[in-house]
Formats: sequence, structure tokens, C-alpha cells
Amino acid sequence: MVVYHAYDVIIMISGGAHMSEEHKDRDQAECQISAQNCECESTFHHPNVSIGKITAKVPVVLAELSLKVHVNALITFPEPVLEIKDIKKTVKLTQCRLLLPTDQLFVKGFIRKNIQYASPCPDIEMHTDKSIASDIHSYTVDVPFQCVTEIKKFLTCPVMPETNHRHEFDFLVSKPMPRGYPEKDDLQSSDLSQFHQKSVQHYNELPFCELISSRIIEWDEAIDRRPLPNRSPIGEGVFTKVEEKMVLDLAIKVLQKQQIRVSSTTNDHEDCFDCE
Repeated sequence: MVVYHAYDVIIMISGGAHMSEEHKDRDQAECQISAQNCECESTFHHPNVSIGKITAKVPVVLAELSLKVHVNALITFPEPVLEIKDIKKTVKLTQCRLLLPTDQLFVKGFIRKNIQYASPCPDIEMHTDKSIASDIHSYTVDVPFQCVTEIKKFLTCPVMPETNHRHEFDFLVSKPMPRGYPEKDDLQSSDLSQFHQKSVQHYNELPFCELISSRIIEWDEAIDRRPLPNRSPIGEGVFTKVEEKMVLDLAIKVLQKQQIRVSSTTNDHEDCFDCE
């Protein structure tokens, strides 16, 4: 049996209370520190600017185009569709290539379509001549498109690619003539056992594109709509195939990295703009 004296009990209680107060003070300090870390102040830092005429390599806008692409597609759903509720569309470019040294621009991509639709569900309730039970599903499909257009006017002339070239050269070799020829004569020719060549290869800057905006006008029409089996409300039916016609308007910016001359004369604070 363990016997505790009253003094020991008082010490234990007071020590526990003291430890509890220390723990509470530490929690409050941590809360204050975390709260202080959530806020910080910032001041304007004046940038260092090189003064004079400087040569820089930056993306230069060659042209800005508005393309009109006509798309005709057939979409087949994995189950009967009662009606389409919503369609969300996203345009994605997979290729945009200016074929230098020509002015032809090749564009290729697809339209990601997420179609939300209602599909009859007899597991919920068998349809009658007054009601139809259905589930809301979604189906995602990619509709491809491509076109080739001509850039009729450049905002900035593109830097045309330098062509690679190779040149072969030989050295004169003089050898004695074989038996049967005069001894004073020599055989002068190139050495067939050696090969000499000068080759030059250029690493040109390839133009690239940026998609600015897109607009889609579409018309979707079911081509195999049929009435529901047995009884169904008037005018109701299901389909699995939709033919869609779309007019896609794209705004594209064509760029190329080029070296340009930049001139800077001052580094004053007056160059800062107030955007408000």
C-alpha cells in the first residue's frame, strides 16, 4: 500500500495546475504567432533598368487571326436519351503551325463536350401515359476539327529559316606513274581514300500560337428518335444518335521569338502607372 502525505498531495495538485497554466500560455502564444503570420506588409521596390540601347530576344506578334471553322459530327450515346439537359464545351488546340517560308497556317484541335442528359429508368418506376422516371447522366466526347488558312497580312514579318548546306572539297595528290609510263610524268589527282566536307546547320526559331478566344454556335438534332415502348405521355420518345452542326470562331495570335532593339533613357519613378 502506498501512503501519500498531505504535503505531497498539495505539491502534486499545485504542480498540475502550474503545468496546466504553462500549457495554456503556450497555446495562446502559438495562436498569436499563427495569427501574426497571416498578415504581412509590402512596399514598392523600384526595379533596376539598364539604360541605353539593348538587344532583347522576345516573342513578337506576327499576326492575329479570326478563323471560322465548320464542324459536322455524329454523336452516339451509350443508352437511350429522353432529353438533353445541358452541354458544356471547351476548345483545345493540338496543332497550330505556320509553315515557313510560306504563309499557310495549319490548325488542328478538338472540342471537348460534356453532355448532361436524362435517361429513362424503369428501375425507379415504370413509365405510364402520365409520367416518366429518369436518371441524370453525363457523356463526354471529343469532336475533332482542322483547317488550313492563309495569312494575308503580317503585323511583323517573320524571320525566314536559314537553309542548311554542305560542301565537299579535295586536295591535290601527286603520285609516280606506274610502269609503262614516262618516269618524268606524275599522276595528279585527289585521294580517293579521304573525304572532306564543310557542313552548316541552322537552328531556326519556330513560330507558335496562342488561343485568345473561341465562340461556338451549334445545332443538335436527334436522327433516330422513337416513341417509348408500351404506354408513354404524348410526344415523349428516346434517341441514341445526334447529328450536330457547329460554327467555331477562333481568335488566334501567331508569335515568333525575335531579337529587337529596346531603347531606355531613364529609370525614374514617374514611369510607374496608377491602375485605379
